[in-house]
Amino acid sequence: MAMCPDCEYDELDVEDMEEGDQLSCPECGKRLSKSGDDEVELADDEDDDDDDLDDEEEEEDLDEDEDDEDEEDEDEDLDE
Repeated sequence: MAMCPDCEYDELDVEDMEEGDQLSCPECGKRLSKSGDDEVELADDEDDDDDDLDDEEEEEDLDEDEDDEDEEDEDEDLDE
């Protein structure tokens, strides 16, 4: 039996599967791929979604940095 890396459901039967075969977790619905004996990992397409989230977070950080710079510029204008 393998365990889902997302929700930790520990009754995934992967004994008759080959490495690379995919399945869905019956508990959380994530797509998983068998990676070894009694081991599964999130399928590649799930990792792509995580990358998209990282990109969005980076954009938000950049926006916040720009806002901070704008506030500093306003403060300097007030000091003059």
